[in-house]
Amino acid sequence: MSLFSARTTDVPVVVDLLVVDGFSLMSLAATMEPLRAANRVSGRALYDWRLCSSTGRPVLSSSGVPFPVSGALDPKLPRDALIVVAAFEAQRRGVGLAARLRAIARAGVPIGGIESASWLLAKAGLLDGYRATAHWEEVDEFGTAFPAVDVVADRFVIDRDRFTAGGATPALDMMLHLIRVQHGMTIALNVASVFIYDQEHLPADRQPIVQVGRLGFVEPRLTAAIRLMEGSIEEPRTVAGIAADIGLSARSMQTLFRRHLGATPHGYYLDLRLDAARRLLQQTRRSLVEIAVACGFASASAFSRAFRRRYHRSPRELRREGNTTGALRRIASSREP
Repeated sequence: MSLFSARTTDVPVVVDLLVVDGFSLMSLAATMEPLRAANRVSGRALYDWRLCSSTGRPVLSSSGVPFPVSGALDPKLPRDALIVVAAFEAQRRGVGLAARLRAIARAGVPIGGIESASWLLAKAGLLDGYRATAHWEEVDEFGTAFPAVDVVADRFVIDRDRFTAGGATPALDMMLHLIRVQHGMTIALNVASVFIYDQEHLPADRQPIVQVGRLGFVEPRLTAAIRLMEGSIEEPRTVAGIAADIGLSARSMQTLFRRHLGATPHGYYLDLRLDAARRLLQQTRRSLVEIAVACGFASASAFSRAFRRRYHRSPRELRREGNTTGALRRIASSREP
C-alpha cells in the first residue's frame, strides 16, 4: 500500500528520519513536528519516528547546533517510510549512504527527500524515472546533473513510492497532505491549527525566488511584475515590456516599485540577476562566462563590473572566499563530536 493512502489499521506508521550534517532545523521540524502534533490532536499514536544519522553520531545543523540521534541508519530495521533531511553540501556530506538507501528501497519502503536530500536519492539511482523536486536555488543544477529524473520546480512531488519537497514550508505542506490522506481532513486541519498555519499551497505550486507575503494581496500588479522578472533571468526583458504585460505604464510601475520596495524596477531586476549569479558562484563550478550568460549579461566583463558594484568584490574573489569557508567547514565537520 502506498504511504499516501488512507490507513485501514490502528498500528502506528513508523517513520525513520535520516538527518545529514548541515541539515536545516526548520526543515527537520517541518517534517517531524506534524507527526507529533497528529498524535496529540487525535489522542492516539498515529505515528512513531526515529532520528538517525549515517554514523550514529550526533549531526551538526546548518546553524551550528549539534543534534542527537538514536543511532545509525540500519537497512535491516523494519520501517514504513524513510525521509532524508539534508541541506548544506548534501552530496559531500552524504557520502557512503547510497548502498543503504538502495537496500531500503529494495525492501519496498517508500523514501522521501527534503530540500537537498533529493541529490542523495538521485545519486543512489532512486529517482530515475520519477518526478522530483529540489530547493529552488538548485533545481536547475539538479535537473542538469540527473537527466534521468523528471525534475520540476514544484513545492513538493509525490510519485509512487518516492516523494520530495523543496524546503521547510513545502515539507510542512507535504506532511499535512500525508496526514489528511491517511487520517482525514479534520485531523489535518487541527494539526495545521497547532502551528497557526494557513495551508494555501498545492503540491504543483512553483517555488518562487522571492517570497512576497502579504504584498501579493496589497499590490498584486507588483507581485506580477516580480514573477515576470523571475521568469526571465537569462533573457532579461525591458521594464516597459513588463509594465505593459501587467497593464501599467513604465512610469506607474516605477512609482509602485519605489513606494513598496524602495527601488527602481531596473535596479530591483538587476539585483535579482546578481543574486542568481552569486548563488551559481557559490554552489556550482560553472565558469564566469557561463554564469554571465545564465544571468542575462552580455559579457563576462559586464557581469564582473555589475557584480563588483553590488558586492564590493569580484566574482572570482567571492568564489575564493566560498572555497575557503567550505574548507574550514569540512575541517570542523571531520572532528569527532
